[in-house]
Amino acid sequence: MFGNWVKTSILMAGIVALFGAVGAMIGGRDGMLMALVFGGAMNVWAYWFSDKMVLKMYNARQIDASSSPYLYNMVRELAQRANLPMPKVYIIDEAQPNAFATGRNPDNAAVAATTGIIRMLSERELRGVMAHELAHVKNRDILISTMSATVAGAISMLAQFGMFFGGRGENRPHPVFAILMMILAPMAAMIIQMAISRTREFGADRGGAEISGDPEALASALAKIEAYAKGIPMQAAEQHPETAQMMIMNPLSGGGLRGLFSTHPATQDRIAKLRAMVGRV
Repeated sequence: MFGNWVKTSILMAGIVALFGAVGAMIGGRDGMLMALVFGGAMNVWAYWFSDKMVLKMYNARQIDASSSPYLYNMVRELAQRANLPMPKVYIIDEAQPNAFATGRNPDNAAVAATTGIIRMLSERELRGVMAHELAHVKNRDILISTMSATVAGAISMLAQFGMFFGGRGENRPHPVFAILMMILAPMAAMIIQMAISRTREFGADRGGAEISGDPEALASALAKIEAYAKGIPMQAAEQHPETAQMMIMNPLSGGGLRGLFSTHPATQDRIAKLRAMVGRV
């Protein structure tokens, strides 16, 4: 838990510094001060409201035991096994098989699954996936991933705003410099995300296997998701690529820089680690 608070503090400091740098490029000293204030306020807002924002981006709808007993009761049983409070449960109407967890702590957590993953996976495999998401909750990864997703998007918007509207006269960025800023600022935000996110997936895989008691089921689920996710686009993820690192599998269809800056480890490495756990949990 202490390690995650350190990571969160580093994330917050990096975000504020990045806001300040972009602000300085846009408007010099005054722009930097305004951006630093905005970055600090954004951190506070993201801490309290970023989970609701992400769920809204994906048009997630909350379910209960009467509306969707299959998924809800599965999550409740796994939460009890993990000694966690019952999270809110959401369904996303998307054909791509995927899932994520969000919230600022275990008492204010939510897990979401797409209709595609519910249809595609067997009950054993879906239990493995939802156990993986609950492991993120138990490991307190969800605050870090949700905040970084929300603020990375804000940095991208700030950089684009600065390119078109930043400064006046002599204070206006040179066009070439402005284009570089629009490219490099979001890239820097992605690097901040990468620095703290890849190891989380291995940890959640291990924790999910322990919660479900079935590492082979999660390994099988990852193989299926990998095979189908890339061929089925997810519109919300394409519109908000900064949220891709929250998913159990990268939901983005593009290659190039998106692949280079992937926040997920190679699926075959994840599967190998899980299969090495078979018979030991």
